Amino acid sequence: MHLPKAAEPLISAFSIAFTRPTFQRATVLILGAIMALRHRTVTNLLRTTGTLSQGHWSDFHRVLSLRVWSNWPLGRVLTALVLDLLSPDQPVVLAVDDTNPQHQGPRVYGKGRHHDAIRSTHAHVVWVWGHKWVVLAIHVKFPFASRPWALPMLCAWYRPEELNPKEGRRHKTPLDLTMGLLAALLHWFPDRQFIVTGDGGYASHKLARFCHRHRGALTLVARFHGDANLFEAPPTGRGKTGRPRTKGRKLPQPQQVVAKAIRRRGTVDWYGGKTRRVERVWGEGHWYKGGEGLVPIRWVFVHDLTGTHRDEYFFSTDPTLPPERIVSLYTGRWSIEVTFQEVRRHLGFATPRNWCAKSVSKLCTGSPAGDCRWRFLARAAADGWAGHTGSRTGRCAGNASSAKSSSGQAPHKYHCT
Repeated sequence: MHLPKAAEPLISAFSIAFTRPTFQRATVLILGAIMALRHRTVTNLLRTTGTLSQGHWSDFHRVLSLRVWSNWPLGRVLTALVLDLLSPDQPVVLAVDDTNPQHQGPRVYGKGRHHDAIRSTHAHVVWVWGHKWVVLAIHVKFPFASRPWALPMLCAWYRPEELNPKEGRRHKTPLDLTMGLLAALLHWFPDRQFIVTGDGGYASHKLARFCHRHRGALTLVARFHGDANLFEAPPTGRGKTGRPRTKGRKLPQPQQVVAKAIRRRGTVDWYGGKTRRVERVWGEGHWYKGGEGLVPIRWVFVHDLTGTHRDEYFFSTDPTLPPERIVSLYTGRWSIEVTFQEVRRHLGFATPRNWCAKSVSKLCTGSPAGDCRWRFLARAAADGWAGHTGSRTGRCAGNASSAKSSSGQAPHKYHCT
């Protein structure tokens, strides 16, 4: 099979996760996913590729259902390709969120009832049956776009709580899956610094404590609670009797500080790549939860002067991060919501009909990170990255194949925001 010159080095980089026969069939599915205009079912991908899909149609179905391969090497390769296009002296901005594509049916493995945050309101809650994917994306600012793109790199499938005991598996919450994805990134790219942003579902003391343990390489920015318990650091000296103190003097809650503080006005980056005039109040403290210790944070209160958005609290596990930067990082995470919408509308996300255990757990063509692979390759082919970046693309494939982080020595065209 002869691939386009612009896409050949990029697609070949993913070969490390497959055997030779499986990779040949996976390449056909990749090309079909790029060119297909409707559903991304295996049958429709074969119909799109036409004569390229040589062999029996069941061989291509078995790529997902029976062949032995994992999404982890693919995610590592894709992350290395994208990180090589980013400046090595800037922190990489990540966004984490979960999405719940509907997948009904009595024989669908691992389906569950999940909360649909898009269609739910404060007065009405909507539930959907299907699979929940925890997605970790990288924010990349392209020259042709007014806002950063959220490119999904890694994803983890959340299994329902009642399924894990039946199979003798420890149950993992979305927060546990998020920490696993972040730990993989820190292990693969120890020389990089990451800033991860999350909505209210990831405003957890547990996740903040995890990021604080890796504070040299990882920072969390998320929504905060106005009634959070904040304390000073414990005194360094030890008393005459008893165990050492775990926390210092109690500080006022953020909402109590906001009620008495003088608000400062300024302009910050806002949703959709725009700017907005807001009022801000911020402070520092140590977030405490019983039995889990203290986490030093900086919190920020934001009031939208136009009145279109409600008042919000944000926080960062890096107390030195400027308040304006904290606000802009959180509002920038909206790009991952746009990505979820675009992969549903243009890339056929949630259209594959996989239902058995192996095909669902290895859902490459239907997972958000799998859709990003097709999107990344299609964008590369359209822009001709291999044509005017030549050696850089080759270095990406080489670094990904050797499973090492990129050095980033060439001049970079894109940057992380």
